[in-house]
Amino acid sequence: MNRNLPTMKDVAQEAGVSIGTVSKVFNGLPVGKKYRDKVRRAANKLGYQVNLYARGMRTNKTSTVALIVPEIEQPFCSALARHVCAALTLREYRMLLYTTGFQPEMELDCINRARQNMVDGIIVLTHTPLRVDTGLPIVSVDHCLSPNIPCITSENYGGGYMAAEKLIKLGCRRLAYLRTASPNFIESDEQGNGFKMVCHTMKIPYDTLLLDDIRDTESLRSFFNAHMSDRALDMDGIFCSTNLLVWQIHSVLKELNIRIPEDVQVIGSDVSSRLGGEGFFCSTIVQPVDKIADTSVRLVLTEDRANIPARICLPVSYTPGWTTRERIKEGARGQ
Repeated sequence: MNRNLPTMKDVAQEAGVSIGTVSKVFNGLPVGKKYRDKVRRAANKLGYQVNLYARGMRTNKTSTVALIVPEIEQPFCSALARHVCAALTLREYRMLLYTTGFQPEMELDCINRARQNMVDGIIVLTHTPLRVDTGLPIVSVDHCLSPNIPCITSENYGGGYMAAEKLIKLGCRRLAYLRTASPNFIESDEQGNGFKMVCHTMKIPYDTLLLDDIRDTESLRSFFNAHMSDRALDMDGIFCSTNLLVWQIHSVLKELNIRIPEDVQVIGSDVSSRLGGEGFFCSTIVQPVDKIADTSVRLVLTEDRANIPARICLPVSYTPGWTTRERIKEGARGQ
């Protein structure tokens, strides 16, 4: 043990209070504001940090929550990690981040590692039918794993409905819905159902393309080539399941001399309307990732789990950008 590290006794001496008072402050027990401020000032001055694992052995809690995501390169995953970390920090918890690379066996491994690290709960984003029985509080994002595990998601059906209505209102008369496919049902699949409902109701013709891999540009080229006639695209409105997919089709359509938004208007779905690194702002069905993160943290830390709902759906919103023909102010083209 490093004898130079400050101890609780050192903090008590510096603050002029008892060790019991210091213990109450760092264990979240009631103590007067005057004493709490003294203890925190002394701890900051000495550089004292609570040993969460030692405290966990005594209290059966470590003030730590694990977040498991497929990767952090995707905008939704990185934003989710950022907001979960912020929500936990406000509650004086810390986050352990695990990535799985979309591998089901890695998901189980990460859950086992989180349990070995004595976390107080797990928030997981997975697209596989993961079976979890850890005895720990678990919250799932965007995928219902079981009736006993609460799922937090966006209002995806409403988002698809909103996108189709917006494109039609903007004058589009032949639409398409493009998304990356998952072999298992996930909540975001409801986007397509909402989109198709509007098209059926308003008798608007549409086509769909499901991609196994967002990098599959050859399938995109084949799809758009099949819809070309006399060097023109036979559709004028597209809804994409992610803004990364918008970025992909932007490149493919540029090769075909099809302009966005002059020839075809495009709406994406993501956590922000910003797209790429060149200041390109995409018209977007915006998912409330900050609220998803905060709700997930609140539920995973809820001690009375008897009345937690099995599914919570949070509303989406629409932000116009450069991929639709709307007259908006320059400052409104993004978030």
